[in-house]
Amino acid sequence: MKHLIILISSVILFSCSTVQKIELMKPEPDEASPINYPVTSSYISFPIQLSLKDIETQTNKALNGLIYEDNILEGDNTEMKIWKNGPIHISETDGKLKTIVPLKIWAKVKYGTAAFGLNLYDTREFNLNGNVTLLSDVKMTNWKVITTTELENIDWVDSPTVGIGGKEIKITYLINPTIRIFESKIEKMIDNSMNKTLDFKSNILEMMQKASEPVEMSATYQTWLKVTPQELYATEAKLEKNNINMNVGLKCLMESYIGQKPKPAFNKDKIALKPIANLPDRVIANIAAVSTYQDASRVMTNNFKGQVFGSGKKKVTIQNVEIWHKRGKMVIALDMIGSLNGRIYLSGFPQYNTEKKELFFDDLDYALETKSKLMKSANWLFQGLILNMIREKCRYSIQPNLDEGKKNILHYLNNYSPMQGVFVNGKLNDITFDKVQLTNNSIVAFLNITGNVKVNVNGM
Repeated sequence: MKHLIILISSVILFSCSTVQKIELMKPEPDEASPINYPVTSSYISFPIQLSLKDIETQTNKALNGLIYEDNILEGDNTEMKIWKNGPIHISETDGKLKTIVPLKIWAKVKYGTAAFGLNLYDTREFNLNGNVTLLSDVKMTNWKVITTTELENIDWVDSPTVGIGGKEIKITYLINPTIRIFESKIEKMIDNSMNKTLDFKSNILEMMQKASEPVEMSATYQTWLKVTPQELYATEAKLEKNNINMNVGLKCLMESYIGQKPKPAFNKDKIALKPIANLPDRVIANIAAVSTYQDASRVMTNNFKGQVFGSGKKKVTIQNVEIWHKRGKMVIALDMIGSLNGRIYLSGFPQYNTEKKELFFDDLDYALETKSKLMKSANWLFQGLILNMIREKCRYSIQPNLDEGKKNILHYLNNYSPMQGVFVNGKLNDITFDKVQLTNNSIVAFLNITGNVKVNVNGM
């Protein structure tokens, strides 16, 4: 009813005054230049926790049946075959890996001497069956968790025997002092298996590859978030509470694109791991809040709804608003009825109100295509009061766009799993404004976002 009264009043007012019709040359839209803007590097920390239970499972999968074989007697005078004789058990003790391996060992040892031109050698075959306990130091080197293993002791299940004359003779009193024959081989075997199991370079690179794939943040506005890894950092691996813990940090570029899906720019061959004592726990990202001219036109039309502008008996009502881009400025076309019928054009550079999170036009003025005509036929419309009244309505809140963008980002920070065993969590802090740029179809407000992201990797 209120709008109807305003409309009726406007019609009465306009009928009592001389109505002018105005036809102006339209400032045709043009193509905006590509958007170029500086990007601040982002920092994301990746706390990685490898449970010893996972390592135990992977080690048991890697070692099965015959796990070592050396058929060459020359050189070290030893042939050897080693079988895993039961499940391997791994635990933590005093900051070291404790590995208990049930083994069955067959060894042939060549012994004797060469003197006075005579070869006085003989061979013996040993059969060993027991649980070998090893202790390993753990450290991080070139994408791998490296273990350095030493054999702690052997608990014989069956007494070691040696075949003599077709019979197995117990030789426990002899074998313990000569354990060095195969000690180094067992240590090396365990280290090789562990290092293979704990080599997570391929996992990290696969995760980086997935992270660099652009993500569509808004299908409506065709906005994409692109992450380009630049550097990776790693802290020293620590063994504590039955877990191997370390932090991997990612320095990357986080960019927003409008339109077609951008191509990823990650090159895994150029990524190098750098050791570091501590990692920054933060994210700094540049995000674009995009509003199409169509949406902005609809909102501004609603702002002008039922509003009367004028001076004295000369008044106009804005019926429709349409905006577009031309030469770096925004053109605002106002369709009006009243003392002046037709369309006038305003132009100006958009500004941003940080508190209200809205775009406005502090320097909004009549476009050249409008000025000359109005000066001759409707200069009353040039009055500063009327222009200021129109400026006040030429505002557009980007809060809904910010809310949508934040909602989309939070989706990827709420236990998001880009790949099996990887979970992303985090939070966003304040969103601060950087600048506004215009494209041929959108208003783009560039924003800086800070926050925290954690990437948990389990079961690697």
